[in-house]
Amino acid sequence: MATTTPAVAGTRPADGQPIVELHDVGKVYGNVRALRGIDLAVVPGRVTCVLGDNGAGKSTLIKVVSGLHRHDEGEYRIDGDPVHFNTPREALDHGIATVYQDLAVVPLMPVWRNFFLGSEITRRVGPVRLLDIEKMKKVADEELRAMGIELHDMEQPIGTLSGGQRQSVAIARAVYFGARVLILDEPTAALGVKQSGVVLKYIAAARDRGLGVIFITHNPHHAYMVGDHFTVLRLGALELSADRGEVTLEDLTNHMAGGAELAALKHELAQVRGVDVDGLPEETDLSAPQGRSGHQ
Repeated sequence: MATTTPAVAGTRPADGQPIVELHDVGKVYGNVRALRGIDLAVVPGRVTCVLGDNGAGKSTLIKVVSGLHRHDEGEYRIDGDPVHFNTPREALDHGIATVYQDLAVVPLMPVWRNFFLGSEITRRVGPVRLLDIEKMKKVADEELRAMGIELHDMEQPIGTLSGGQRQSVAIARAVYFGARVLILDEPTAALGVKQSGVVLKYIAAARDRGLGVIFITHNPHHAYMVGDHFTVLRLGALELSADRGEVTLEDLTNHMAGGAELAALKHELAQVRGVDVDGLPEETDLSAPQGRSGHQ
């Protein structure tokens, strides 16, 4: 095993210039068009939230940006240069790291070992190289503290940490190993309110350290807490692309739910069930007392 030190691939673009850009990107699987006409820009120090319901195209978008699948249409640029990634390793070499929802960790291994898993630091002792355990513990502890994560014991199995803490360790690891763009795949989906708050805190910390963050989620409330730009997908196409100052949480939720279709459905249900748009029976007398009748 060779000694590994973090390195950032490529040259960091000037402030405000996108690291990742998608222009009219599409992806086709046989007769299925999974993505079409997708525009996306990921800027250093900003959180780009990608939202959508099941089947909206979020997973396909992750696979294209992370290098797992090649796009079939449009242009994918890194630092302004067109790219066609064949593997996630190529994307990682350009500083694009993905933290998936299920996390690639070994639950029974200690925190420090998971932090360096596959990229261990070694030292030479005579003709052989050994793991430099003390250095890895020290570096892992320092990097986690730099992200605001304080663990009392680097030896504790990572499986004993909460879901939010494990996500946070994965974020800190990606930052240490040179990520410029961090893709987070539904990091709060399986977490409670408190642990979701922990993860959102570290998403903000990654942004404050200058990373461009792509936060994939189906929860508009979580997105609105940390997001700088919002991209809503629906059936593989753009439903909305707006900066924070251009959209409210209510707007975001409405686009997520397919506002126009919901309004049409609400009207249709009103006709079928004899209920007006406010949810009251059409014949309801608002001046009459509601609740139990006077009959005993």
